[in-house]
Amino acid sequence: MSELERSNRRILVSCLMAAGLMLGAAYAAVPLYDLFCRVTGYGGTPQIGAAAAGKLTPADVHAPQPVIRVRFDANLHRDMPWVFTPPQGMDLPMGEMAFAYYRAHNPTDEPVVGVASFNVEPQKAATYFNKLACFCFEKHTLAPGASLDMPVTFFVDPALSEDAAMDDVREFVLSYTFFVAPAEAADARFVAPAEAADARFIAPAEAADARLVAPAEAAAAHFVAPAEASAARSERDS
Repeated sequence: MSELERSNRRILVSCLMAAGLMLGAAYAAVPLYDLFCRVTGYGGTPQIGAAAAGKLTPADVHAPQPVIRVRFDANLHRDMPWVFTPPQGMDLPMGEMAFAYYRAHNPTDEPVVGVASFNVEPQKAATYFNKLACFCFEKHTLAPGASLDMPVTFFVDPALSEDAAMDDVREFVLSYTFFVAPAEAADARFVAPAEAADARFIAPAEAADARLVAPAEAAAAHFVAPAEASAARSERDS
């Protein structure tokens, strides 16, 4: 083998290794970013709470709590063909656990796998927004014409009202953005076609104002039903 051939082989191997590293970094970007934000609080990432009741004493549960506005935002990456709809906003007493449902719909004729990231505004107060459960950083597969209601459970730490630096905070905005996940997401949770919609539970509109009664030591929970989905987007290949 000539020196030129050996040089060309080294260059080829180096290029293949670089391509492999970039591909691996692309797959790991979302979970690594999530881990970084959870550790540092960067980018308005809220704290992950254990339970809302632990923030309140028994006397506080029955005492009037400051109320804060919570709004919801739904976004799609330019390559994501889904229709993604946020729930209605709510006025939430601090310390009370709340539920809200986002809805995703796949108007295309192909299965599409999506993964969501999230953010909380204002960023300076994000550590007071405690998210107990959500659908972010998990792969979701929607069959053609299928829809999925995705719950979020959260509460706002009452200590927010005692922080003088947060006196100007009157509301939170919880925002999610869905991206098209890599094609290898075949093992993700699969949602049945639209014909199976009657098998899914969709809360009635009148439940929007309903409260879920938690144990005595816990605060009353709020429930927000999903807003109706917007007009379907154009078709594309997954």
